[in-house]
Amino acid sequence: MLVFKFGGASVKDAAGIINLSNIVKKYAAEPLLIVVSAMGKTTNALEKLTQAYIDQSDNLTVLFDELKRYHYQIIEELFEPGHPVFNEVANTFVEIDWAIEDEPQDDEDFIYDQLVSIGELVSTRIVAAYLNKVNIKTQWLDVRGYVHTDNNYREGNVDWVKTRESIQHNIPTLLNKGIVVTQGFLGGTSENFTTTLGREGSDYTASIFAACLQADSVTTWKDVPGILNADPKFFSDTIKFDELSYTEAIEMTYYGASVIHPKTIKPLQNANIPLLVKSFNNPEAPGTIIKEAAETTFTKPVIILKQNQVLLSISPRDYSFISENHLSEIFRLFAAQQIKVNVMQTSALSFSVCFDFKAGRFTKLLEGLSSGFKVKYNEGISLITLRHDKQGVLKELVSGKTVLMEQVSRNTAQVVLR
Repeated sequence: MLVFKFGGASVKDAAGIINLSNIVKKYAAEPLLIVVSAMGKTTNALEKLTQAYIDQSDNLTVLFDELKRYHYQIIEELFEPGHPVFNEVANTFVEIDWAIEDEPQDDEDFIYDQLVSIGELVSTRIVAAYLNKVNIKTQWLDVRGYVHTDNNYREGNVDWVKTRESIQHNIPTLLNKGIVVTQGFLGGTSENFTTTLGREGSDYTASIFAACLQADSVTTWKDVPGILNADPKFFSDTIKFDELSYTEAIEMTYYGASVIHPKTIKPLQNANIPLLVKSFNNPEAPGTIIKEAAETTFTKPVIILKQNQVLLSISPRDYSFISENHLSEIFRLFAAQQIKVNVMQTSALSFSVCFDFKAGRFTKLLEGLSSGFKVKYNEGISLITLRHDKQGVLKELVSGKTVLMEQVSRNTAQVVLR
């Protein structure tokens, strides 16, 4: 049994969906579950739409019309007029119409999940319909009835017992009848509300299904030839890894490597299921395999760049030393805003921490800190993480730049810079 995951770049247009069908056709004889992300930059577009609704902006209708137009253009290229998929997609978009009829009353994270989730619901309707059109027997599945989470909106925590029970009860029978297409990134609460698993969470969805079904492997299809030592958009002369261990992959994703969602690896490692990262543009190429005890020679360091960072310096107002009690209160405030720390450093009188900038959460964090601490911060900075730097690449990367914080351990160096 196989699990495939196709990201937004692989289904961004009609040609991408046709390419997906050609890949899937080669595996149609095997039990196959396919997880699909929202098309292209749809999640970004839905985030803008969500913010426009929360702000009650004048461009809300324009943003919604653009979103629908993008999807209908793809449908018109793939299907003849009158095909049932037109109504299926229209009925899915109606959920946004209903949601934005009234002024916002709910928590922003709750609203986010109910609106942004529509991207995956629409994309999977289109993909499933096209696979059936080209005679690949396919069933559409609503993932919200199988991946069960708590009510932690925008970062749903999976109820593994309930999820495993639901998946194992029903999915094997469905797989015997044909390919199953479902959504990445989404979950459902006990009250039947939609949650999301965190940005780029479709990889995680694939690993959840694979672990529960004891799949032979998971393949995530990307617009890169495999896992590279650095992002080719920012660094030249990148190299591809043929193999990586689960441990190294976990370290890379923890520090922000964007090719795989951070939560993806652990369920696969626990079940000893290999993860393949392959190119949807060159599906015959070997890509990268992540497995137990893989052998990797690091001829170049792993370089991970995270932009749009904040460096926050926190000091007690009474000039006392930073104590365990202070740190406990600081981390409580970070946890309350669901802000994840990328690197931290403490001294006698201050605690410095670097994290991703998210405007609303950052504002609330500052409000929480203001009563007991003095706070200074730098916005718009970058964090570079290097692993296995045996060639002294770090010096080249920071040359001519202002280093605001540096931390070096045995295998990893992290530098916050302007």
